[in-house]
Amino acid sequence: MFVCLCTGATSHDVAECVANGARTSKQVAEACGAGVDCGRCRRTVRSIIESYFAREHATPAAVSR
Repeated sequence: MFVCLCTGATSHDVAECVANGARTSKQVAEACGAGVDCGRCRRTVRSIIESYFAREHATPAAVSR
């Protein structure tokens, strides 16, 4: 799914940036460009970041549901 139409960044691109160490929407923007232009995607970028860390800290039982 496209996250940033301005740069063509996808949810996979953003998730990869987060997996590689980006922790803020600004860091994601620097890594892949999502959020640099108009900024409409920043909320989605932040959601992807939050989801990543929610999964990372989830218990194995919660993940298997």
